[in-house]
Amino acid sequence: MNIPEELKYSKDHEWIRIENNIAHIGITDFAQSELGDIVYVELESLDEELNEGEVMGSIEAVKTVSDIFMPVSGTVIEINEELESNPEMVNSDPYTKGWLAKIEISNPDEINDLLDANAYKKLIGAE
Repeated sequence: MNIPEELKYSKDHEWIRIENNIAHIGITDFAQSELGDIVYVELESLDEELNEGEVMGSIEAVKTVSDIFMPVSGTVIEINEELESNPEMVNSDPYTKGWLAKIEISNPDEINDLLDANAYKKLIGAE
């Protein structure tokens, strides 16, 4: 199971990489493996300001649909448009090519509530 040390994680299985006040977000390797083959990614929250925990989109796999939650509050400033034609990138490369969105963080204090890699490993039983 690939759980990069430099990222932060939500209990809902999203990862977040912060550069200045911008955060790249996606779903974890664990989450994509649990979902199975991803066939569609829906992100219609571009330019919306959403609170931590709010639904920002959904991922459809062959056997299920799962909501994508905001790991921190902010405005969605970019979505990964490549996922429209290649949703399987979330399966093959969830931490780089399969990123979902970029958000401008509105409440940096919420970052402190996220899990580090060790805490996430404990959450999923991979320690």
